[in-house]
Amino acid sequence: MTAVERTSPEQARRAWPRWLAGGVALLVVAAVAVSWADGGARLVLGVAGALVAWRGGQLAAGSGSRARGWAVAAAGVLGIALASASAGLASWALLLAVPAGLLVGALTLLGRGGAVRRSGQAALVWWALVTGLLVVTGLVAGWARAAGGATVVGALGMGVLGVVLLVGSSSLRAIAAQPAPVRPAACAGCACGAGGCGIPR
Repeated sequence: MTAVERTSPEQARRAWPRWLAGGVALLVVAAVAVSWADGGARLVLGVAGALVAWRGGQLAAGSGSRARGWAVAAAGVLGIALASASAGLASWALLLAVPAGLLVGALTLLGRGGAVRRSGQAALVWWALVTGLLVVTGLVAGWARAAGGATVVGALGMGVLGVVLLVGSSSLRAIAAQPAPVRPAACAGCACGAGGCGIPR
């Protein structure tokens, strides 16, 4: 059972508009980054850095993952800083960050079981293909061209994440539309709270 399927209708009603807005925003960012030759790398790196920093803050606020959370948040802040510096620096940073991010994501999925592990295997193959393509491009056409390719791959990754959020938003909206369970009219909550229902069967 996925996290979306475990969500209650009340939680889904609060979450699905945020998922929808996030998915649309990421699709817009991906489209702009691919078509914006001068600032696409800075846009991708800056948005990715913000998402990573936000995720790191979530982990740091949780129990048992604070050191990891602060490390993730620091990596996100570094990405934002590099994106703010210059377009050239952002492109080179993406050339390193895109293969590293794909590898980390694949290894994380491989550490889980079931269908998620199979997704990790597919992601590992995708990492090998992308990394090989970037290296060959750098050796043949120049590393500046490879950095541009890394920007396109990063933008496409954001687009895929946007689609995932849109699909999740649709699922959450369906859960939110489910009627709340009806309690028996005679149930005042006291017997149920004590561990049993006082209504005769």
